[in-house]
Amino acid sequence: MSKAVSSGSDATRNIRHTVEPIVLLTLSGLLFGYLGQTMGVTNMFNTLFNTAHQLLLNTVLFLMGITVLTGAAGRLLMEFHVIALIERMLVPFMRPLFNLPGRAAMAAMMTFFSDNPAIIGLAKDRRFNHSFKVHEIISLTNFGTSFGMGLIVITFMATLQNSQTGDTYFIPAMIGLAGAMVGAIVSTRLMQRFIRNDHRLHDVSFTATHSDLLDDHSSTDPVWLRFLNALLDGGKGGVAMGVAIIPGVLIISTFVMVLTFDAPTTGYTGAAFEGVALLPKLASHFTWLFELLFGFDHAELVAFPITSLGAVGAAMSLVPNFINQGLVGGSDIAVFTAMGMCWSGYLSTHTAMLDSLGFRQLTSKAILAHTIGGICAGAAAHYFYLLLSPIIY
Repeated sequence: MSKAVSSGSDATRNIRHTVEPIVLLTLSGLLFGYLGQTMGVTNMFNTLFNTAHQLLLNTVLFLMGITVLTGAAGRLLMEFHVIALIERMLVPFMRPLFNLPGRAAMAAMMTFFSDNPAIIGLAKDRRFNHSFKVHEIISLTNFGTSFGMGLIVITFMATLQNSQTGDTYFIPAMIGLAGAMVGAIVSTRLMQRFIRNDHRLHDVSFTATHSDLLDDHSSTDPVWLRFLNALLDGGKGGVAMGVAIIPGVLIISTFVMVLTFDAPTTGYTGAAFEGVALLPKLASHFTWLFELLFGFDHAELVAFPITSLGAVGAAMSLVPNFINQGLVGGSDIAVFTAMGMCWSGYLSTHTAMLDSLGFRQLTSKAILAHTIGGICAGAAAHYFYLLLSPIIY
């Protein structure tokens, strides 16, 4: 029996070792063949390199500045218990809105001020999860992801300015936050509904661990030293997060931009931000749907939510170019904020998060629920903006 199993696994491994490289080479050949034929091979590589270089200088360093400052602010708020105060204020809303115990508010705060994986340390801590049912603990992956990098996304969107019209986007960013809340409610409750009666959740217990996030003791250090340490430690965390987004921004955004933007009127030169406009051509077949749900007037804007699936930092790097080309308005920024915050790279984190909880087999349900939640977040932000703009402006 063992020999049969071994031979079967060897055959599967041999097939994978044969098929995977063929598939990879075929897909790569089709992509680069299409780009090279359209742009010219030399222009294609020059555009890829120049775009990545411009993103590194003009976008990544800007985002890193934001992550350092917001990281310092978040750590300061934690050190002096402001987050704990906000948590206590949010407790009454947790069960009616998200069907979660009140202490889930802490999970929202932690991911809002950091990133999606912050939820795992809490979910596995017995002092935190003792009042949760198993399906509620698992739904925290959707709940926490809905708020991941929230402060960074909102800060980035709120500080943008249209150099041509002078418009600022603070109010659209706040409306986007409301849309993200809708997406969080939909995603969390859908996930709970999908798995509530799953027989695999019976008799499951989580291993007790210790989390520094739940420590609530007064430091013996002087207040001024606690203040300084919180700023510096938070800033260091912001640097780490800023470095972590570099691969996503440079790799994903570079290819998305090449597939989104069009050739200049003078023809391809190999400069940054030239492209073949493939995504807008594909999206143009569904213009009515994107306009109905999100109010997008330009097919190019679909690149933002698509990129957010893998890395919201990469998606944010698209927005300044959209603004410079006059493609976005207040409603679009609200939608970007809602979908960017709600989705925030969940395709790249959900599997790892559920795997760490021991429920990798539920990944497909979590992704389905969160996909629906993100779409609802964008649609809610668009219609909130249409409802409120006559009053606000």
